[in-house]
Amino acid sequence: MPYTMKLENEEKIAKIYGKELRIKPKYAIELCREIKGMRLDKARKYIQEIIEFKRALPLRRYKKGVAHRSQISKWYAGRFPVKVCKAFLKLLDQVEANAEYKGLDTERLYIKHACAYKGRTMVRYLPRAFGRATRINKKTTNVEIIVEER
Repeated sequence: MPYTMKLENEEKIAKIYGKELRIKPKYAIELCREIKGMRLDKARKYIQEIIEFKRALPLRRYKKGVAHRSQISKWYAGRFPVKVCKAFLKLLDQVEANAEYKGLDTERLYIKHACAYKGRTMVRYLPRAFGRATRINKKTTNVEIIVEER
C-alpha cells in the first residue's frame, strides 16, 4: 500500500505501516489527530496515560452520545480506547526500532505524519434459530506513522 504523504529526504525519516489491524477506525483516527506533531517519547507517555485511565482521548468528530470527561481541557466528549492505544504503542516501538536501524537519534524523533483509515471488513455469520443467520461485520484499520529526526 502506498503512503498517503509524499516522502522526501528519506535519510531523516522512518516509517511504519500497520495493515488491517483489528481496532476500530474511529478511535484510531482520533488518536492519530492527537499524536501528530508530538515527540515520540511524549506521544508514548500520552498513550500510556489513556491506558491507565488518567487522561481521556477527546473525540472531536465521533462524539454523538458520548459522556463528558473532566480530564479533557478545551473539549467535552471523550473515551478511553485501551485496545487502540495498545496497538499504537506497538507501532511506536516498531517505528523507533526502524529509526534506530537507519541510524537516527531516537531522542530527537517527532511524529511528522500519523494517519488511520478504514481497512477491509471481515464478514462472519452467527447461526440463529429456525435456520436463520445474522451477519457480523468486523472492521479493520490501516495505520501509517512517519517519524522525522529534528
